Amino acid sequence: MTGEKDLEKLLKTMHPKHNEGEYVFCAVKNIANFDLNKIVMLFREDEEITLILKKEDADELNLEYSYVASWITLTVHSSLEAVGLTAAFSKALSENNISCNVVAAYYHDHIFVDIKDIEPAMKVLSKFSE
Repeated sequence: MTGEKDLEKLLKTMHPKHNEGEYVFCAVKNIANFDLNKIVMLFREDEEITLILKKEDADELNLEYSYVASWITLTVHSSLEAVGLTAAFSKALSENNISCNVVAAYYHDHIFVDIKDIEPAMKVLSKFSE
């Protein structure tokens, strides 16, 4: 199943979904002792492994973090080869002084915004499909 590549269709049908909860980014040396079911996303970098997980789980594990985010999923199945989607929504968010951290997964794009920015971010993103 291939994802959508047409930018106009992507923008009209991306329908942002707010995933409830507070999420944090943490860096760890290894994940051997972690319950993988509690990890939302992970990425191996040269320095360490970045984990994205619920704040409550990070607190329970005594992990350090400096950024508490809300998580938005664009529900359209975007192709990993699509051109312009990230640029379009990140530009719209930046024009509203909202920073975003983006993860493109196989089916969807995921956007993490500062917890205080969830309502305006959802309004900005929802305008694309109006």
